[in-house]
Amino acid sequence: MTTDRTAVEFRPAGPEDATAVARIWHHGWRDGHLGHVPGDLVAARTPESFGTRAAERVGDTVVAIVDDAVAGFVMVVEDEVEQVYVSEDHRGTGVATALLAEAERLVEAGGHRRAWLAVVAGNARARRFYERCG
Repeated sequence: MTTDRTAVEFRPAGPEDATAVARIWHHGWRDGHLGHVPGDLVAARTPESFGTRAAERVGDTVVAIVDDAVAGFVMVVEDEVEQVYVSEDHRGTGVATALLAEAERLVEAGGHRRAWLAVVAGNARARRFYERCG
């Protein structure tokens, strides 16, 4: 898929992608959640915890590839878009929009008519993005 600015390819994640997914997930989670969730949760969300979670979730993860590198990922389970994260280097390039479209495609391919997601209260940037995307 080509977005306005970036050629993006999608593929199912494999075990070899877990490290890149964990790094993107940890960094993006901190950007969107610090100051909006309890301190105990922040303390529990270590780089190691994201490494474990990313490895466990490879089966429901699709990665976005730009220039042969993981630029972001989406996790979809049934009709829920559970996670959408883009590496800091690829923010503002159209990768997030492409990932969200891929998530909607996966939900529909799974036999669901409507996708849903949740965003932490206070994550204004993500909320604006999802509102723009409908």
